[in-house]
Amino acid sequence: MTIPTKIEVRGGRVHNLKNIDVDIPLNKFVAISGLSGSGKSSLAMGILYEEGSRRYLDALSTYMRRRIKQGNQVDVTSVKHIPSALALRQRPSVPNERATVGTMSETFNVLRLIFSRLGSPVCPNGHRLKPSLAIAKAMSMSGEQMGQLTCPVCGVKFYAPSAEQFAFNSDGACTECGGTGKVRQLDESKLITDENLSIKDGAVASWSLPGRNFMPNVAEHAGVRIDIPYKDLTDKEKDFVLNGPEKKYKMDFLSGTGRVFHDFNALYENARQAVYRSAKSSKSERAQKRIAEFFTYSTCPLCHGSRLKPELLQQLVGKQNINQVAEMQLGDLVTWVKDVQATLPTNMHKMAHSIIQEFLDNLQPLLDLGLDYLTMARSGNTLSTGELQRIQLARTLRTETTGVLYVLDEPSIGLHPANVAGLIKVLRKLVAQGNSLVVVDHNVDIIKAADEVIEIGPGSGKKGGQILDQGSITAIKHDQHSLIRPYLDGSAKLLAREPANQINSDSISFEVKQYFNLHDVKTKIPLNQLTAVTGFSGAGKTSLILDSLVPAIIAKSKSEKLPKQISSFSSPISNVVSVDASPIGKSTRSTVATYTSIMDNLRKLYASQPLAKKKHYTPSWFSYNNKQGACPTCGGTGIVTLDIQFLPDMQQVCPTCHGDRYNQDVQKVKWHDLSIVDALNLDVNEALPFFVKVPKIERELKLLKEVGLDYLHLGEDTPTLSGGEAQRLKLVTHLSHKQNDTLFVFDEPTIGLHPLDVKVLVQVMQKLLAQGATIITITHDLNLIVNCDYMIDLGPRGGKNGGRIVQEGKPLELKQKPESLTAHYLANYLHDFENLF
Repeated sequence: MTIPTKIEVRGGRVHNLKNIDVDIPLNKFVAISGLSGSGKSSLAMGILYEEGSRRYLDALSTYMRRRIKQGNQVDVTSVKHIPSALALRQRPSVPNERATVGTMSETFNVLRLIFSRLGSPVCPNGHRLKPSLAIAKAMSMSGEQMGQLTCPVCGVKFYAPSAEQFAFNSDGACTECGGTGKVRQLDESKLITDENLSIKDGAVASWSLPGRNFMPNVAEHAGVRIDIPYKDLTDKEKDFVLNGPEKKYKMDFLSGTGRVFHDFNALYENARQAVYRSAKSSKSERAQKRIAEFFTYSTCPLCHGSRLKPELLQQLVGKQNINQVAEMQLGDLVTWVKDVQATLPTNMHKMAHSIIQEFLDNLQPLLDLGLDYLTMARSGNTLSTGELQRIQLARTLRTETTGVLYVLDEPSIGLHPANVAGLIKVLRKLVAQGNSLVVVDHNVDIIKAADEVIEIGPGSGKKGGQILDQGSITAIKHDQHSLIRPYLDGSAKLLAREPANQINSDSISFEVKQYFNLHDVKTKIPLNQLTAVTGFSGAGKTSLILDSLVPAIIAKSKSEKLPKQISSFSSPISNVVSVDASPIGKSTRSTVATYTSIMDNLRKLYASQPLAKKKHYTPSWFSYNNKQGACPTCGGTGIVTLDIQFLPDMQQVCPTCHGDRYNQDVQKVKWHDLSIVDALNLDVNEALPFFVKVPKIERELKLLKEVGLDYLHLGEDTPTLSGGEAQRLKLVTHLSHKQNDTLFVFDEPTIGLHPLDVKVLVQVMQKLLAQGATIITITHDLNLIVNCDYMIDLGPRGGKNGGRIVQEGKPLELKQKPESLTAHYLANYLHDFENLF
């Protein structure tokens, strides 16, 4: 029997793929390239991962499959020789507050074992025991004997903490904070928004929370004046608002719909109770976000942020307690753990070596991926997308599997150019372990490192979905049809705009005194220009811009206190817009048309047609989210879910509306011989000629075309858009009016973008600049950096070795005398290109 050497995909039709046939080499590193929306992820995630994981799950029992979320049936004629597949997605889910770098990477699990087996415990009388084989053996016992020790000084018997007891998500959790390291306190200053307002006009902020809007009426019924400024109330009235007893009042109540409830038993909740009760009862993410604004979070006074019971910190390893080790940078742990091994008794070395080697094996992939600046104690929900994905990748590498197909979507997210070599090393190791690797990425160095490249195109949407070329790097460099070739051979023109000759002297200036690794960092952002904030991962970019500058501008606009880390601040700008690549909407009900104003205007347009008027159809009839217009079978989603007993639920196109979402009566209303379904099926280019005389719709369509989204259908689901597409769609609403008073902050805006897409993004940014905007982009992308007017580079490395401005100025000037890592890599990158324009 011949061993297969390739995965054979035949008739791939997922999303925009045009019935493609393609062979994917097995046991090789394969890179997939193409424009945003060309069909890369459709092949990688939509076919290879979905089919590989589905076939693995098919081998399990129906009982097991029923309890595992499975993907949909793939629209493909056949897929042969595909291994079991694992995926690392572009947008990993954000961990909860209990997750840390240590728990997510499992390094903390081994650290707990080190402390229980190699530690020096303290007896109840304060005598410290030296590490010994006897202690390690006691910790390995079971039942009541586990961990039972006798103090050699005072003879007292006691139990040393086990590995499980060092877990802050289990037995070792601090009793005050429950293992989170933080306590939540109500911020009294947030309860009253403005003392000059009356209660009736919204002076009590917490009474605007969901379900509390009738509280002013209850307060009035209880004798509080609600139509005068809050500051003019008596002390007794103010005390009732803030501390009044929970009590039911029988009163007439007028609902928001105009209905009157007589003798209504209204339960009074004072301003404080309203917050606590809302926090306990509200389920929606949006409501919880509003409620969180009323609280401040401070370090737990009992465990001081360690998350553990204080008595556990008495046990030491290498003169450090477990929290002190967890607060060390990962890069320093190698030296620490080797020093520990050297100080142990000789008879413990063999046993200790196996535990310490396990610790180092967990640690090394994290270091290879450039995460040496993180600490095990760092909260998972404070990590960037790129950091989360690299931790996933490190765990994957450590498992040392073989015969698996790994599908990685943009693993270079958040990586400084200096870290890319480490990533390539890790990717090559996955293949060396006997696995197959498919990577969707646009980083030129990663593509160059691949054994084979598959390029999908030639365009996006309808214009994509075909195999443009396939072969080795050498073959791609000689293919004149290739879109990535100019970036591989240095013939591409990198500039999509001409950077300013001079830096604007008018600027936002600010200083951060002390915040994480930032110490006395002072800088400026030139107005109406494009500034790149760059630097090594963990250098302090997010701390400087997203955590300090952005909140400072928002606070100033609301006349609130500046963030405590801001020591000086001057800004003529009072409005800030943060633009990231997160998905738009969570369900298929969100489309390009609904996200813009196109849908509202379409509904009005169709409601004005003669047949609609005759049948008394209002605009609401032309919404698939309303009962009048929606298909009765699928309720306007276009799909139905079938429960097939012991098999996973199956989704299929609605048999009644065939995916059109609307009922047949509504579709009889026509405009230019198009039903509303026909209109939503048009892409932007197709729609423009039809709506040339409908100014409100035409304006939105032109803006979509300007940002390079002319291939999207009006009815296209927004959650399925790539990061780059979602980002540009968010900008559409800002392009139609002046932005002189607005700062736009882009966080890693080139996620998922081909170098040619980066040029489109730069052109969109130029349109914002033409409208008077000021732009900051936090980025590692050298193609974007070279197009910026100004660059602020933080470093020189990450964590404690970062946090200061290493170099700032015009990028094309900084590359001539590089003093920072970024400028150095920029100089090397540009050296390979013939010209910039």
